[in-house]
Amino acid sequence: MELKTARLTLLIDPAKKAAFERLCASQDVTPSQVVRRLIREYLAAHGVQFVPSGIEASEPETGGSGKGRGRKARPRAARDSRSKGPSGGSAR
Repeated sequence: MELKTARLTLLIDPAKKAAFERLCASQDVTPSQVVRRLIREYLAAHGVQFVPSGIEASEPETGGSGKGRGRKARPRAARDSRSKGPSGGSAR
């Protein structure tokens, strides 16, 4: 499993986004899970190899999530508490 994450921002038609989110919900997966899977499959289909974060460099894989550099993975509680202000709402 990868230890780091990077954000990918994309623009999409709002109606297409809503339909995608409904489909994901009906399949009990998150949109992020589906996009990560699509990226892994796309890289594999084109023969692109990479080493997912958290895996020794001597173990190259075709596929994986393709996640790039980002901050270190932390337990969810640590991430959640950092983003909330004194009122419990988002501080961002």
